Amino acid sequence: MGMSQSSFLSPENPSAPRVETGRRVQVLVPLPLARAYDYLLPEGMDAAAGDYVSVPFGKRDTAGVVWSLSAPDAAVDPAKLKHIREVYTSCPPMPDVHRNFLERTARYTMADMGAVLKMSLSAPDALTPPKTVPAYTLGDVVALPPRKAGAHRQKIIDVLSDGVPRRGAEIAAMVGCTPAVVRAMAATGVIKTASVAAPVPCRVVDLSPPKLDFTEAQAAAAEALRDIAGQKKFAAVLLDGVTGSGKTEVYFEAVAAALAQGRQALVLLPEISLSAQFMDRFARRFGTAPAIWHSEVPAAQRRLVWQGVAEGRTKVVIGARSALFLPFADLGVIVVDEEHDASYKQEEGVLYHARDMAVLRARLGEFPVVLVSATPSLETMTNVRAGKYAYLHLPSRFGGAAMPSMQVVDLRRDAPARQKFISPPLADAIAKTLAAGEQSLLFLNRRGYAPLTLCRTCGHRFQCPSCTAWLVEHRRHSRLQCHHCGFSQKMPQACPSCSDEGSFAACGPGVERIQEEIQEILPDARTLVLASDITGSANMIRGAITQIENREVDIIIGTQIVAKGHHFPALTLVGVVDADLGLSGGDLRAGERTFQLLQQVSGRAGRGALPGRVFLQTYMPEQNVIRALAAGDRDAFLAAEGRERERAGMPPFGKLAALILQSPDEMKLDQFCRALAQRAPRYDDIRVLGPAPAPLAFLRGKHRRRFLIRSGRDVNMQNYLAEWLDGVKTGSSIQLKVDIDPQSFF
Repeated sequence: MGMSQSSFLSPENPSAPRVETGRRVQVLVPLPLARAYDYLLPEGMDAAAGDYVSVPFGKRDTAGVVWSLSAPDAAVDPAKLKHIREVYTSCPPMPDVHRNFLERTARYTMADMGAVLKMSLSAPDALTPPKTVPAYTLGDVVALPPRKAGAHRQKIIDVLSDGVPRRGAEIAAMVGCTPAVVRAMAATGVIKTASVAAPVPCRVVDLSPPKLDFTEAQAAAAEALRDIAGQKKFAAVLLDGVTGSGKTEVYFEAVAAALAQGRQALVLLPEISLSAQFMDRFARRFGTAPAIWHSEVPAAQRRLVWQGVAEGRTKVVIGARSALFLPFADLGVIVVDEEHDASYKQEEGVLYHARDMAVLRARLGEFPVVLVSATPSLETMTNVRAGKYAYLHLPSRFGGAAMPSMQVVDLRRDAPARQKFISPPLADAIAKTLAAGEQSLLFLNRRGYAPLTLCRTCGHRFQCPSCTAWLVEHRRHSRLQCHHCGFSQKMPQACPSCSDEGSFAACGPGVERIQEEIQEILPDARTLVLASDITGSANMIRGAITQIENREVDIIIGTQIVAKGHHFPALTLVGVVDADLGLSGGDLRAGERTFQLLQQVSGRAGRGALPGRVFLQTYMPEQNVIRALAAGDRDAFLAAEGRERERAGMPPFGKLAALILQSPDEMKLDQFCRALAQRAPRYDDIRVLGPAPAPLAFLRGKHRRRFLIRSGRDVNMQNYLAEWLDGVKTGSSIQLKVDIDPQSFF
């Protein structure tokens, strides 16, 4: 943990002054280091701030960025400095605004500058010249005898007559033939082989007006977004619309307005699973596919996206939270879809919230950021009410579809059969939906078959050896798995404690168990489980969605990956198997997140011409979340939640930070935490809670402790933590992380 020691001084490239040979420059490398380091330019080489360079660091060379120009009287002896190996000239320098953004991110999150840079240098191969691919140009023979020149071959000659090399697949698509025809012509010498750089994605977009007929509310919101995006200044806008109201098509107009100015656009999605149907909608609006950025994108494609973004040729990127750190040449709008989603908070490495950093990036770049949700976060709604964010509302579904009816099933009265989890009212509704030829969705945010497996004979429970967590049974693979560290083992035949066989009991349901129960109730129904451990890749998710769209599935059983973003017109029934799941545990945002998740999954029902119904199974129908869902009164729920937070001085009406410490040595960790607690500065408006064991007190083989720091809104939390941690040395066996604005407390 550390704070940047370098300041942002450099002017915008390419007008930045080049540094004379022999002068020193400060280079930041993508390693967990708090500051940039001095290097010398060898004779014949020059560089400016923002240039990408290769430098020796330790025993190896690494890529880095010239961060600033050192003063002539720098304290470090030039004789001790190393020389820059190379300046990468095949890609543009990192823009000043992006370096400023990285510095501000590091300062706010109290992360090492080098660690933040690493998120931006996430495709280091992109710094070298782009790779080439085979292509074709006209050969020495510019025409064929009429009897040998087929229509396709003459068209190929016509296409290549402009002298521009093209890939075989591109030529075939333009002419309407197969690539084999192109290869055959190359064999005759009529065309010859060449090479071109692999094309970057999303270079040309169609900015024609949308073909969709907007509703009055959509048209007004779209016009407002076009106007805001056209002003070329910072604005934060909440686009608040009920599920199925057409928010995506509306915010596409903000994207189109930015593109019309020659600028770039970024759309953040919380789950890669949302990209499957999104890609089709984007292509219908803009005539091409967007560039995609997330962890599963192959390295070669990541390289092309990074290069296209840095050069300004790639116009639109759709990505996960990490896409925010791509070095856009001229970003003109950011859209944060499902802005309330918890997955926008990065919980490993640099701990940042992508929604908040998107607002910062837009402010620094002087362009708008559009936050989109059917269930906005309390933080965002508070900013709207304070006048900090503009507000656009879509109150009804597109095409006249009605919101689904809500029915609360009190499991104390309508209890399922023993060892079953679907109540009689829900089972009856599923059967009637199936008989009508419509689709149902059963939602349970719990993967696997059962969250806990125990021995009936001795009571032994299967626990992860590396975490404070039970092993989850995955019956289809006959394995027990930890969902926190990934530990997995084969399901044993006998109890490891008492050696009794056939004594295992599955406690509680997962989606696999619900599927088993449905197959018993309705054996002829076609079921599909959608969960990240079963349909984890983007291609598998796309295949599953296609099955649902083609009506090849009657009943979907899914976790949160089916809760948002999907549009299935034939889906008319949603059953929430356990509406109480997520309300326990003491998490600050447990009620808000449960409401958002259940509201989102409920919104999958009745999005087409057929009306929708939602069944909420609960043991606590009097709970505020359940009552608000049943009444369809989101605003009343948020108001009540806000009053409780304000009374407690919790975000967004107060500030929170956490210190997370972990070590394989529990005794040494506790001793360090006690000493750290004694160092905490005492102020009347700041309260330090802890140290205390984290809810997951043992994770991946390390013991974990937490401090929670709470203050008023006017306190500079970073300054307080810097004062507290100044001079603290953890040693190699203890890790300390700072989490500003923690979202979870595991």
